[in-house]
Amino acid sequence: MTIASVINDVDMLNLLLKSGARAKLITSSYEGTALIASTHLGHVAVVRELIKAGAPMDHINNLRWTTLIEAIVLGDGGPNHVACVRSLIDAGADVNIVDGEGTKPLGLAKQRSFGEMVTLLKTAGGKL
Repeated sequence: MTIASVINDVDMLNLLLKSGARAKLITSSYEGTALIASTHLGHVAVVRELIKAGAPMDHINNLRWTTLIEAIVLGDGGPNHVACVRSLIDAGADVNIVDGEGTKPLGLAKQRSFGEMVTLLKTAGGKL
């Protein structure tokens, strides 16, 4: 499932999910999930499918990052990463979980001058 997510193969992902693959599994050496992997790559359709399948949006990997944090820290601030952030927020991701340094997503987006993400996070109740 993580491989399908990383290569942005929505059809394979859906086949796997229909065949019983579980979106909640920890699938990487970083103690991450398929959702974390696809979010940091900006694979919007995969992210949306994994959210629908119940992937844990607020899971914290061993880097102390959530899906939301990965979209900001490893993303480019462009339309795909913004869409991933929007999808996570719309699905109820916690916008105030801190990273390993104690910085919240809003602070991370501000540091990178990702204006659209800053606006989304503020609107969703994000704090510094």
